[in-house]
Amino acid sequence: MSETEAVTTEGLRIRGQVPYDLLLPGVKGALKLSGQHSRDEMHSDGHWCGEVKTNATTTAEHVLLCQALGIQLDADREAFISWFRSTQGTDGGWSIAPGQGGNISVTVEAYLALKILGVSEDDAAMRSARDFAISAGGVARVRIFTRIYLAMFGLFPWAAVPELPPELILLPSRVPVNMYHWSAWARATVVPHLIISHHRPIYALPGGKSASSNYLDELWCDPGNKMVPYNHDPTAWRSDPFTIFFTLADSILHSLNGLRSLNPLRRFALRKCVDWILEHQEDTGDIGDIMPALHGAMLALSLEGYPVNSDPIRRGLEAIERFAYHDKQGKRIQTTVSAFWDTSLMLIALGDAGMASSSWLTRSLGWIQQHQRLGNYGDWKVNNLALKAGGFGFGYFNTWYPDADDTASAVLAMIRQDERLVCSASVLDALNWLLGMQNTDGGWGAFDRDNNNLFLNKIPFSDMEALCDPSTPDVTGHVLEAFGVFLAVSARQQSQKKANVFTDRIVSASQRAICYLSATQEPSGAWYGRWGCNYIYGTSAVLCALAYFDSKNDTLTSARSVKDAVNQAILWLETVQNQDGGWGETVDSYKDPSRAGSGPSTASQTAWGIMALLPYLPPSSGVIQRGVEYLLRTQTKTASQGATWHEKAYTGTGFPKYFYMGYSFYSHYFPMMALGRYAYPCPEWHEDWRPKKE
Repeated sequence: MSETEAVTTEGLRIRGQVPYDLLLPGVKGALKLSGQHSRDEMHSDGHWCGEVKTNATTTAEHVLLCQALGIQLDADREAFISWFRSTQGTDGGWSIAPGQGGNISVTVEAYLALKILGVSEDDAAMRSARDFAISAGGVARVRIFTRIYLAMFGLFPWAAVPELPPELILLPSRVPVNMYHWSAWARATVVPHLIISHHRPIYALPGGKSASSNYLDELWCDPGNKMVPYNHDPTAWRSDPFTIFFTLADSILHSLNGLRSLNPLRRFALRKCVDWILEHQEDTGDIGDIMPALHGAMLALSLEGYPVNSDPIRRGLEAIERFAYHDKQGKRIQTTVSAFWDTSLMLIALGDAGMASSSWLTRSLGWIQQHQRLGNYGDWKVNNLALKAGGFGFGYFNTWYPDADDTASAVLAMIRQDERLVCSASVLDALNWLLGMQNTDGGWGAFDRDNNNLFLNKIPFSDMEALCDPSTPDVTGHVLEAFGVFLAVSARQQSQKKANVFTDRIVSASQRAICYLSATQEPSGAWYGRWGCNYIYGTSAVLCALAYFDSKNDTLTSARSVKDAVNQAILWLETVQNQDGGWGETVDSYKDPSRAGSGPSTASQTAWGIMALLPYLPPSSGVIQRGVEYLLRTQTKTASQGATWHEKAYTGTGFPKYFYMGYSFYSHYFPMMALGRYAYPCPEWHEDWRPKKE
């Protein structure tokens, strides 16, 4: 079999498991094909950026934004309608992820958007959506964010929306509910809503209908009673002291009309909110790489008197168009754009696949380095005044919010592509920033340090449990892997002169991180995945990291060694491998942990399973061989000379239980990493983990 020939089941499988030496040529051939596809998908300046697929809410909210601002969508009307139709489920609703049933909030927003776009109530899709919505409890069951959008058009009473007084922005940092104790994504989204909450606008609907309109009454089970409590469980508020406190505080604010009257601080607070938005808006118009923050900012600035053609709103609308994705399905708006994340992971994959330092990747490495955030500002700086900048962000234009995950992937990408960069200024600045962002518990969150006031999730506005950014095993694993690679490569290259400044700090930080990971391992042996679905992702991140550290270290916990923890995780992965050789896990595991590791096999999750096991088991072991075979027989040739993998499932996570993402390139670069590490084992894996020769 030639190395450029795609591997098929018939050409590969011979009564079950195939010996390593027979699999290897097929693996190298698959890598060559996938490398060609990577080259085909690369932008002219060397970066990659695949579509980030999410549910229908972001696109629906864009339609509502345009309606509120009086922006005509005539040119894109049919394209938006086409996309909404293509994503409607067989049950009539719109879901939060493929394979899930309809979701009432997503369905109500999509239905309203279609109605504003001119689709008739008598349309078959609208009738089907209406039936689903009523069966799911109607508009009364929607989330808070959906309530706000409905209230802006007079379709839900503002009195049934939690109060968000703008004075929140004035609270000093020592107050636990200060905005810099919120997660970065919540902060960027909530600040504009402080302005929206003050104004309580009611925008006109098509035909001039508004406040007293029955425009959406067909989706209410009881349209005569729209003053629906936030919490659908009337006893829930009694069970938790923080819930009691925030519920009472919200009730008092409502009784005082949200402090709108005779409040000398209100205008000052509103000005502070506007200043905050303008300060955080990039020159390109973006805010925080996320669409909810940008949508909210456009509405907030408009309410504060900025016309649609003003510079900040004009730039913001231009940025929104850069989030748009248009193909034969129609037009939609991405919730985020993953340019840096995709580029750094693609470079890691190409490095693993034996293509490091290829001449056609020179621009890619330069693109990565140019996106390091070295400015002495950013929200992370508020609680880290002495820390030097050095992080990397997620998308194209995001100077305010570098994050630990992207920074760790940048370090790995640079070293995988050119080991001479191990002690470069770019790598050392990134490592220094990561060291400064380590949490007290030894782990890392995504954007902030010690952002772990989980009681904030009891605020009525936070019905998606996402106001905090605590340590997570997956992010911690990725940072620890970057530390491990740095220590191993710098030692192998005898680069200690420059590395000495960091070595002791990194070793100490790594020990604390391993203690954190030991403490957060699930009884099953798995680790939770906050940003990827779910336990397979978290477990892979941790095992890939621990491979660089001494397995004989028994000083981490009094109960067991790291090796015991690793062995337990390996056993769990072996147990949840599917019959077809792959691994899969649905988003249902976030709501029901007993479904951890359970689901149809996907390319990305199979790759995570293989990568987790490769440092610890012989490549000839059955569990690895079956996983590799699965990837080989599911690789698909493209129209050009390359090949890739496809998956419909969303294996990325925004907010567990509530919001998921399908990264288009996950099914490409992660299988490349897995097959690359199978064909070319990492020399940095700690020798104590390597299987003994028979």
